Amino acid sequence: MKPIAVFDSGVGGISVLGELVKILPNENFIYYGDSKNAPYGTKTLEEVRKLTCEHARRLLFEENCKGLVVACNTATSAAVRKLREIYPEVPIVGIEPAVKPAVLCRVHPKVLVMATPMTVSQEKFRALMARYEDQGEIIPLPCPGLMNFVERGDLEGDDLRKYLTELLFEYRDNKVDAVVLGCTHYPFARKLIQEILGEKVQVFDGAEGTAREMKRRLQQAGLLENGGKPGAVRFENSLEGQENREKILLCEQLFTKIL
Repeated sequence: MKPIAVFDSGVGGISVLGELVKILPNENFIYYGDSKNAPYGTKTLEEVRKLTCEHARRLLFEENCKGLVVACNTATSAAVRKLREIYPEVPIVGIEPAVKPAVLCRVHPKVLVMATPMTVSQEKFRALMARYEDQGEIIPLPCPGLMNFVERGDLEGDDLRKYLTELLFEYRDNKVDAVVLGCTHYPFARKLIQEILGEKVQVFDGAEGTAREMKRRLQQAGLLENGGKPGAVRFENSLEGQENREKILLCEQLFTKIL
């Protein structure tokens, strides 16, 4: 059975992998994290597009994957349109900040969108904001360095708490109605983000919607596995030697945590 590739700049896309496994339980998955070149969110558009296309080519041809999930908001903005042009027959799904459900959570809400600097700077992101600006107040918040905590496995430490407290200072204590976690790494810091912003703030991410879209595209292409035994997950990473082994172990730990 051909697997589905799930690609991210590091370990963050495991938050999407968890939803994929729940919604597509009979599929096999290869999760590939490009931690060697992380973070993507501070690179140029051209650099991210080149890296994403190179890894996609290897996963689709060398690993013989039948579909590709780009589980990285930054890489989605930079490369998914190009990948669909190159591989029109392959189900390819990206992820974007879950702004739509956030602005629909109440009448004209105040919505904070946390994302990488590159995602916030992209035309695709500005167009997404413009699409819903009449339905709520949308506040983009670049979060340089946040993904690095998750890459180190620091999900609740003092350094992360200090970083988030300073980053979110003016929005703390329920000053916004909703927050969108616009990078796949950020759901792993959800607990602290919720604590700082306030318990009444609704938290949204795009993982479930991405998983459902991949299921739809697989059905459309006649590639969906509907029965049989549960699928398997294999983790790969661009780091080498001991660093690779440590990163794979972190992937397995994070995957277990979200299931």
